[in-house]
Amino acid sequence: MPTDTATESAEVAGLDALELQPQRQKGNLGKRIWSSAWPKFLAIAIVLLVWQITVWSEWKPIYVLPSPATVFTDLGNVIATADFWDGVRVTMTRAFTGFLLAVLIGTVIGALVSQFAPLRAAIGSLITGLQTMPSIMWFPLAILLFQLSESAILFVVVLGAAPSVANGLISGIDYVPRTWLRVGQVLGMRGVSKYRHLILPASLPSFISGLKQGWAFSWRSLMAGELLVIVPGALSIGVRMQQARDLTDSSLVISYIIVVLVIGILIDVLFNTADNALRRRWGLLGS
Repeated sequence: MPTDTATESAEVAGLDALELQPQRQKGNLGKRIWSSAWPKFLAIAIVLLVWQITVWSEWKPIYVLPSPATVFTDLGNVIATADFWDGVRVTMTRAFTGFLLAVLIGTVIGALVSQFAPLRAAIGSLITGLQTMPSIMWFPLAILLFQLSESAILFVVVLGAAPSVANGLISGIDYVPRTWLRVGQVLGMRGVSKYRHLILPASLPSFISGLKQGWAFSWRSLMAGELLVIVPGALSIGVRMQQARDLTDSSLVISYIIVVLVIGILIDVLFNTADNALRRRWGLLGS
């Protein structure tokens, strides 16, 4: 039996070697980083220029729409405080907890739906419907079920992200080439072995896209939740933004908007890095 397992693993590795793109020598790291970064810097410069021109035009009073210099000065003062980082910790703990729960639930549902036709006929359209439904619509029900608590926020975050994760896995499994499945049968793959060595690796690019979309939905749901569901004692980013709005402090409100934007961009960069590395490994991108 150990010999058969080793033989099967060797055969699978051989197929992978045929399918995967050969490794290529990487170019200059500095040039690659700069070629990727300069368009982003240009976009930021354009946004700041338009923002400053709008301020100069006096379209709104300065206390309503402050200048970039004022906002970034206030932002620098805020991020230098321990309270700010405590708020970031609260928000990110909620984000990762909700997202991990959504990944777990979405993966299980996606795997079951992709394999059982009656289940797909029963809830396949429901999953897509839940994915397109605005997350904010769930908050009245969440508050009734869980009151103003962490559970109410996590409930909506999971509902916002899990359908995207499930659909990503379903799409990935649906588009596994039939030829690969026949090769797997020839190699004697059955049950768990078939999933581990063939179906899951083949569906991984689509699954990662589903994870990326699921994170976007969960992040939006969380930000809406922190503005609507204020849990006593939990001074998250959303709560601090709401407090700044109550004080009519536009500069601080914009500062927290920038913080939320930067966190979202950083997470998106991580997903893009994983996605591009995987696609390059499978020969879907140039090196």
